[in-house]
Amino acid sequence: MARRNGGFVGQDGLDAPDPPTGVAGTAGGGSISIAFTAPSDVGTSAITGFVAQVSTDDTAYSAGSNTGTSSPIVVSSLTDGTDYTAKVWAINAYGTSVSSEASTAVSPDGTRALFAGGNSVSRRVDIEYITVVSTGNATDFGDLLNGGATSPGSVASTSRSVHGGGNTVSIDANLTFIQYSTIASTGNATDFGDMSVSMLSQATISNGTRGVWGDDTLNSTSTRMEYIAIATLGNSSDFGDASLARGAATGASSPTRGVVAGGNNSSATQNVIEYITIANTGNTTDFGDLTVARYNPSACSSNTRACIFGGTASGGVSNTIDYITTASTGNASDFGDLAAANHNGSATSSKTRGVYAGGKQPQAPTGDMVYITIASTGNTSAFGSLSTRSQLGGSSSNHGGIA
Repeated sequence: MARRNGGFVGQDGLDAPDPPTGVAGTAGGGSISIAFTAPSDVGTSAITGFVAQVSTDDTAYSAGSNTGTSSPIVVSSLTDGTDYTAKVWAINAYGTSVSSEASTAVSPDGTRALFAGGNSVSRRVDIEYITVVSTGNATDFGDLLNGGATSPGSVASTSRSVHGGGNTVSIDANLTFIQYSTIASTGNATDFGDMSVSMLSQATISNGTRGVWGDDTLNSTSTRMEYIAIATLGNSSDFGDASLARGAATGASSPTRGVVAGGNNSSATQNVIEYITIANTGNTTDFGDLTVARYNPSACSSNTRACIFGGTASGGVSNTIDYITTASTGNASDFGDLAAANHNGSATSSKTRGVYAGGKQPQAPTGDMVYITIASTGNTSAFGSLSTRSQLGGSSSNHGGIA
């Protein structure tokens, strides 16, 4: 039966509706979409609307609110990364119900990922972006400088994506330029500085403060690593050396540690994983091994786990996804599979969701994007599409390297 006191002031509390049930929130960028089930007992008068409110402490429901006539109701202007619970009230001509039960906590996530450069028929100049929490197709962001780049390496802070090195369609013409994009503002890239050596196919690592590149230099495998302070324009500096010369490896980060995985050299395709402490310049240390040796994989990470996607193994292009716990040295474990065998793509992430984009399946470039929930092993799900391209750079504003 209808509540005998509506909760808020009404003309007749005896006839206010029952509260909504089944309240659940879904994160958006700076927002939460609040779904609920309308009460079956609407009181004496039909329901005219609903009020949804959120709380950061499950007591004062004043952190944000909105009204609507049906489920869901979106509450906006919230803080990304903050946990909110939600309650909903039903309204009719006689009053307002008591509140629903609180939802479980949900954290808005406006993480934006940028995909830069790459190769289709020719060297790509364009940058596209997605909001990682929201499946769908990529949107045009702007253009790289200097005619674009194939195999640029991208690192990022919460506000800035920095794209470094790469090559022209001919690998003999490697690039030294570094440029940056302000992630929240669409537009063309701006000059940042130069690499001290030309680099391509970089394994990239960043903790939001410092970005590190390592991999091929001058069209040969290399042990060299370079770094920048992401907030400060200027040229890169020597970071240290990898213990193994290789090219076409991949990198991922926690807030303190960066890992480099896979790759190849004149000797063999590699399964080696090494790590660095990002804040301290120096050489790499052995971490463990991939489940399958491969080159041209891609990686992304949460604060605690790194996932390594695809690549080319001895038996051909791979659909394997591995994972490691970045704080604990040891061999990788099986995570699941890509929807299709793929190499030369790009992986980027929020702290909870990883997105793998583009690449080749196995030799035809693709614009497919798929995603995983980094904490939960399993196969990929469809995300959307971007412009067909391989050998692209990827970065995001809230990846696992950012504390």
